[in-house]
Amino acid sequence: MRLLMKFGGTSVGDGERMRRVAEIIAHSRQDGNELAVVVSAMTGVTDQLIGMALEVANGVRKPPIDPFIDSLRERHRKALEVAAPDLVNEVGTTMDERLESLKNIFNAVFNLSELTPRSRDYIISFGERLSAPILSAALRHQGVPSQVLDGCEAGIVTTPNHGDALAIHSCEARIKGRVAPLLSISVPVIMGYMGCTERGVVTTLGRSGSDYSATIVGAAIGADEIWIWTDVDGVMTSDPRLIKDARVVPSISYLEAMELSYFGAKVLHPRSLEPAMRKDIPIRVKNTFNPGYPGTLVFREGRVDTRVVKAITLIDKVALVNVTGVQMIGRPGVAKTIFAALADKDVNIMMISQGSSEANISLIIEESHLENALEALSAVHKSGYFREVASDRDVVAIAVVGAGMAGTPGIAGRIFTALGAACINIVMISQGSSEANISLVVKTAEGVKAVQILHDEFRLAEVPDE
Repeated sequence: MRLLMKFGGTSVGDGERMRRVAEIIAHSRQDGNELAVVVSAMTGVTDQLIGMALEVANGVRKPPIDPFIDSLRERHRKALEVAAPDLVNEVGTTMDERLESLKNIFNAVFNLSELTPRSRDYIISFGERLSAPILSAALRHQGVPSQVLDGCEAGIVTTPNHGDALAIHSCEARIKGRVAPLLSISVPVIMGYMGCTERGVVTTLGRSGSDYSATIVGAAIGADEIWIWTDVDGVMTSDPRLIKDARVVPSISYLEAMELSYFGAKVLHPRSLEPAMRKDIPIRVKNTFNPGYPGTLVFREGRVDTRVVKAITLIDKVALVNVTGVQMIGRPGVAKTIFAALADKDVNIMMISQGSSEANISLIIEESHLENALEALSAVHKSGYFREVASDRDVVAIAVVGAGMAGTPGIAGRIFTALGAACINIVMISQGSSEANISLVVKTAEGVKAVQILHDEFRLAEVPDE
């Protein structure tokens, strides 16, 4: 098989974990598989880089740049000493050179008191610039030929949207030409989360950028499967930190995975799924710390079981916004005006519900966007489009997800009956045309209880009949 394996930050969080990852890769190659690897920064490093970049840009007084660089050097060198003790001098020299470059850009940002989007992307790419050489060295230490490629060298060409770049379609041939020929002779280790523009300017790929890198490369090289290695056994029926009897879902469809990730399940971002969907490549979510477990397979049509609901997610830190007024009834363009005003303030709308009377529009947004949303809607209110705006931070959103819900009568009735019997009031309801998701909003204090009730109602703790 030809595999693309991606290892997240927790999988490569220290030298021992790097060594374990190298063993997983080596065993797979010994089984006759061709592999390319995408790797994330070590746990927490990207956040540290962002924090230091912001501190440096303030320019009030010089922040502790040298101690910060020294701490990065110490952490990564310790990992290298464990993962590849015979290559410390060789790879350590490369890391020192990169850390010197990082220090120089920090000093430049401080002197200018300005952090541009371009500079920010360059700075935060250093997490992968430091982790990838260690993993590649760990492979070579175990006798597996390997070489390191940054995103640009691998051929990941993107739009110039710094911090949220998208791969351009034409880069597929470039990736195939650069990465595929290496697979028969070595394991290329590719830095995730980063690419570059046509002019070679470094970009980053936004949330779950390393997963996105993985599926871009996997699609381009014609991988048979893409394996996303993380610190859980697979996609869960619910958050195991909240629901103690949550279990792993053996298989789900692309659509179900998209719905789950959008509503809080930290598995695969919808953007990461698109390249694999386009080439119909299955994605397998596996646990680095339990590599023998089969994990969850994500593909075009999830295997049918007796259960129409696959999983239930809860997303907190949201706010409810209600826009009301008889002025809205029969008046064209009201929704357009509201959504345009919110878009201008970069407010992300997660859920929408409108009554048939047209006198009310309810929205769920990220709580951090609430102030911007109220400011935007205040301006629209002055134009007479509606009577009032009300908001509520004391809510959570719950998504009930399953492709089998489409065309199956009575699912909504079971949800409402179960919650009603527990005296849980539903504040808002929304369902998309795919019918693979019924979303609802309840008070924060009732959120976890509501998820547990629905988890029990649809018997998700039980192993399904295949």
